[in-house]
Amino acid sequence: MIIIDRALEARAALGRPIKVGMIGAGFMGRGIANQIINSVPGMELVAISNRQIDAAKRAYLEAGIEDIQVVTNITDMEDAIAQGKYAVTEDAELLTRADGIEALIEVTGAVEFGAHIVMSAIAHHKHVIMMNAELDGTIGPILKVYADKAGVILSACDGDQPGVEMNLYRFVKSIGLTPLLCGNIKGLQDPYRNPTTQEAFAKRWGQKAHMVTSFADGSKISFEQAIVANATGMKVAKRGMLGYDFTGHVDEMTNMYDVEQLKELGGIVDYVVGAKPGPGVFVFATHDDPKQRHYLNLYKLGEGPLYSFYTPYHLCHFEVPLSVARAVLFQDAVMAPLGGPIVDVVTTAKIDLKAGETLDGIGYYMTYGQCENSAIAQQQNLLPMGLAEGCRLKRDIPKDQVLTYDDIELPADRLCDKLRAEQNAYFATEKALVAVG
Repeated sequence: MIIIDRALEARAALGRPIKVGMIGAGFMGRGIANQIINSVPGMELVAISNRQIDAAKRAYLEAGIEDIQVVTNITDMEDAIAQGKYAVTEDAELLTRADGIEALIEVTGAVEFGAHIVMSAIAHHKHVIMMNAELDGTIGPILKVYADKAGVILSACDGDQPGVEMNLYRFVKSIGLTPLLCGNIKGLQDPYRNPTTQEAFAKRWGQKAHMVTSFADGSKISFEQAIVANATGMKVAKRGMLGYDFTGHVDEMTNMYDVEQLKELGGIVDYVVGAKPGPGVFVFATHDDPKQRHYLNLYKLGEGPLYSFYTPYHLCHFEVPLSVARAVLFQDAVMAPLGGPIVDVVTTAKIDLKAGETLDGIGYYMTYGQCENSAIAQQQNLLPMGLAEGCRLKRDIPKDQVLTYDDIELPADRLCDKLRAEQNAYFATEKALVAVG
């Protein structure tokens, strides 16, 4: 932020603001639109796409923009951008193709639709900032391969807890410590929540019940911690993560972890329910130098061996524009996979499931997601949670059992399934070449 604000001011002074498009105009999208339009000099949100055009218009109207132009083709889109107008469309491909847009913010939360959008954006050489941990945690590594080949940045975002964790992880590494745990603080964890139980809460905050459910049932935090793992090389200590209940401060948790186990695993991602400062994030790290440990003790971080660092908040849409600026101005991804997947999110039965049923989506009634180390997920042929929607069950599955590919029939001709298969093959080949070399 200390560098980014000045860089944005410079773009504003030159009259060359970063021109951004956004795909998805729900609760979070409206917040992002308002933030860019009213609080970010040096950046313009020139176009919004949403499946329902009224939602795209609403995002602009709530931010104080009334001169909105509905476009249905690429010529009108590019003309609107060139003339300094604000465009809305139901066709997301227009944003991925349009000249004049430097970066796209993807805020759909959808895996199949998101896969099409991101691949199209990469093909048209646009940086992509994803507020879509579900997509990232399912096929992020192969999307990163395509982005690298195209010379564009594919990144998760500041504001969401994974991005805040990654910022903290990078800071801790930069001052000479070794991070061994990246943690996420939750207020509730109940895998059996569903849209009916979460309806009142969702209505209170103007959110969708299934989205709120994905937070409550653990699916969302599983995707969030999976993408942190994939960006750091960390693993999970067990399926579903350790997930302690703890009502004290995270500083008081350092003695709850086995440092040698953390080192053996190369660090872990985890979460805690009920700890302070919620809903923040934390990183536990070690230092090998006894001189520096003496200083850390003097600076009130304790005697170790684990030292606690935390950020007491995550501000979601407020910080997303900073991620765009980092990508466009500094070619810096907030967070992206290091290589092949380290941790996957696997599909688990929320209720007893019956043969012949078709699985519903993330945050609904039938399944929830759990983190599992990718090597185990591959060995056991486990079904990624991001691919579960629309799958037809071949057999009965009892509550809390993890589903495998053998248990289901995939829907026909989905891009997300093709990219997942490509991801598996690509990184298996890469691993074999490393082993041979």
